[in-house]
Amino acid sequence: MDINEQLAAEFKIRREQVDNTVNLIDDGNTIPFIARYRKEATGALDDQLLRELGERLAYLRNLEQRKNEVSESIEAGGNMTDEIAQSLQKALTLAEVEDIYRPFKPKRKTRATVAKDKGLQPLADFIMEQTLSSPALEAEKYIDEEKGVTSAEEAIQGAMDIIAETVSDDPAIRKLLAEMYTARGVIVSQAVDAEKESVYTNYYDYSEGVAKIPPHRVLAMDRGEREGLLKVSVQLDEEDALKAINREYVKAKNECGNLVKDAVSDAYTRLIHPSVERRIRSELTEKSCKSAIDVFKDNLFQLLMQPPVKNTVTLGLDPAYRTGCKIAVIDETGKVLDTTVVYPTPPQNKIAEAKAKLKQLITKHNVTTIAIGNGTASHESECFVAELIKELDKPVSYMVVSEAGASVYSASKLAAEEFPQFDVSLRSAVSIARRLQDPLAELVKIDPKAIGVGQYQHDMPKNQLSEALGGVLENCVNSVGVDVNTASCSLLGYIAGISGTVAKNIVAYREENGAFRDRKELLKVSKLGKKAYEQCAGFLRVHGGKNPLDDTAVHPESYEYAEKLLDICGFKLADLKKGSSVVISETVKTMGIKTLAGQLGVGEMTLSDIVSELEKPGRDPRDELPPPLLRTDVMDINSLKAGMELKGTVRNVIDFGVFVDIGVHQDGLVHISQLSDRYVKHPLDVVKVGDIVNVRVMDVDVKKKRISLTMKGLNNG
Repeated sequence: MDINEQLAAEFKIRREQVDNTVNLIDDGNTIPFIARYRKEATGALDDQLLRELGERLAYLRNLEQRKNEVSESIEAGGNMTDEIAQSLQKALTLAEVEDIYRPFKPKRKTRATVAKDKGLQPLADFIMEQTLSSPALEAEKYIDEEKGVTSAEEAIQGAMDIIAETVSDDPAIRKLLAEMYTARGVIVSQAVDAEKESVYTNYYDYSEGVAKIPPHRVLAMDRGEREGLLKVSVQLDEEDALKAINREYVKAKNECGNLVKDAVSDAYTRLIHPSVERRIRSELTEKSCKSAIDVFKDNLFQLLMQPPVKNTVTLGLDPAYRTGCKIAVIDETGKVLDTTVVYPTPPQNKIAEAKAKLKQLITKHNVTTIAIGNGTASHESECFVAELIKELDKPVSYMVVSEAGASVYSASKLAAEEFPQFDVSLRSAVSIARRLQDPLAELVKIDPKAIGVGQYQHDMPKNQLSEALGGVLENCVNSVGVDVNTASCSLLGYIAGISGTVAKNIVAYREENGAFRDRKELLKVSKLGKKAYEQCAGFLRVHGGKNPLDDTAVHPESYEYAEKLLDICGFKLADLKKGSSVVISETVKTMGIKTLAGQLGVGEMTLSDIVSELEKPGRDPRDELPPPLLRTDVMDINSLKAGMELKGTVRNVIDFGVFVDIGVHQDGLVHISQLSDRYVKHPLDVVKVGDIVNVRVMDVDVKKKRISLTMKGLNNG
């Protein structure tokens, strides 16, 4: 197989793009670096496609390696034929390769191997020929008490065991049946105990076509089965399956033909069906896990790329009942200014005292935003904050922030190193405040699986999920870039080319030597060599350093071109001060990007990126997104009525709908059927995490705390 040609066909891109990308990956370049700084080579393939291509490249290389191993094994056994060689060459999956290898793979003891040891293979071959001769007479030749064959009937049964295994090992039959199961099979789930109440009652007597069942139902059935509440199977019309096999193996309507037919039935029931059923279940689970991980990746990306609430002093409130609400005030850079504990919630209900304390902190530090965790006592805390805001003589707004993973972070070694003077709950208050100020910088400190924007994430293959989510974190961090003089080890560790050890070394270097003054100084950091520098330099920003280009996404390898471009347009490096920009796009447009790129000796795509950076130095791509929805008042689920129209924030997207925060502590569900007036294949086609949407209340179940919403007939862009 020509792997690169295969990749070009699968991804519908030019062979040249594949060749260049594979070479860059093999040379040890990171995906963010390739996506951003090697656009000419890849044809501007984006980060996601590059990752998928890299994963597929690894799979196909593994496939080729396995083909070679199987080929060598079959050759060594003297069983290789042109037909087998061609089948191996054409195989597109590891499952196909294993099916081809199955007849030649060393077997554990089976009924067929026992029969072969008794010398019954020739009898099996005779029966398979399906001549008019009597199988019983032929079988008498194989009676041998020393070998354990005491009668013709025993000999025939042994021969049929051999035929059954031959049929079962036939790769063509397995491929045919796998296709039949996929196209016409039905997955069935039933209750282990129909009287027992559980969250799986919808699946106590349920069936759906293998070809149509959505991923979230597969994962629900899998979990119910693991918990011992469901029995799950894949079924196919047995008559159809047997007809398909018999067409290949039953050649005559005689005694031998009838024996082959019986052996086929045994092969299907005892060997083929259980094996193919496991394979179909495994493929369904694998496909569903991939779908769930893709949704999780998309949700996580949108969450991490939420616009930061910049230039505000923020008060973080970690709600609680008995132990009180922990408070942390942080400045615009995330530095902790003050901490305290107040008790406005039951059982203490010291509301007046809590208000007095917070008013004092708000005035003292000029607080403009309040971040409230959405955990225990969140609603009571939100009501308290809304009342407090009404009594202030300055504008202050608040937002309820997801606490998912905050407790994991606050109890971590990282949090202890960052805030050794604070207890766990005060660290959570700091984290909650920082999540509002800069979601990306704070959430990278937490295991993505704990952030809570997916479905069935705890059921996913751990390595696969971690790798996928790590890729999202890496993409987000490198898309935004980080300040090398303020970034935490956690944030630096996701920069292209920087390992956890090097991230710690960067922090240690700046603590010992002071702030970095330019990017080149990074080469003085222990274990940060030239290759790592090439990969990371463009994603690290040096604010207020010697060279203004160090505060942009222009890579050091392109500084020469950037300076020449500025000169042609009548500007100097000194004009690139933070907060200012140079207008060069008109000059570039007049001269023509192609002409100018030729004059400078740089690629057109690279030049376009340089122009964008010079016109908006130090820009944050998140600033172009709609700001988060801040509130000044609070509602209660009891105040919701059918027909009410509200504005809310999408908190989570799953296969069957989206959860929207409408400011009543309990998120409402917009079912996929209520997302739009048009047909919606998947919720992600309509909304993403963080979107501000208009919704209408359809139904409220106060007792079960369920809110049904619709977006139909509303203006949602």
